[in-house]
Amino acid sequence: MTSTTNRAEQGPRRRGLRRTLFGAALAFGLAALTPLTAEAAPGQSASYGNLPHEGRYPEQTACSGRYTQPNVPGGATKTAVYQGRTITLKYFYNSGCGSFARIENAPQGCAAHSNRLDGGKIVWVLETVDPGIDYAYTKVINNLDGRQSRAVLICNNQTLASTAWY
Repeated sequence: MTSTTNRAEQGPRRRGLRRTLFGAALAFGLAALTPLTAEAAPGQSASYGNLPHEGRYPEQTACSGRYTQPNVPGGATKTAVYQGRTITLKYFYNSGCGSFARIENAPQGCAAHSNRLDGGKIVWVLETVDPGIDYAYTKVINNLDGRQSRAVLICNNQTLASTAWY
């Protein structure tokens, strides 16, 4: 064999290797751009978002990592059985930012719901459970400066559990 024959035989192999590497790099790049967690569907009342910290998820506030479960009358954690699952509702609070609700082990059709009393009316924000995950948590609701809030678990438009106002 001559050196030109070797190059001619190697050409298709090199192109195949380049295509394989390019394809793998493209697949890796697309996978890196794909979110690892689902985005749940938020909802809110018309007057939600008018106060500081509202409209943000807890990890997007200055209080990130410092929310705790306060001493809510009756407890900051509630459970309910729905479709054979024990769903946990949790209420979290920070004195600098407000509160949020989280549900765990919940099927689709369920939502974490935060309510705030505002001059006799209820302001609310909710987050539903997405396919492939079994939890949801709300954006922050501002229950500072004498306002009160609570966490509510709703599945298919039925209230299953709620904490006391705090």
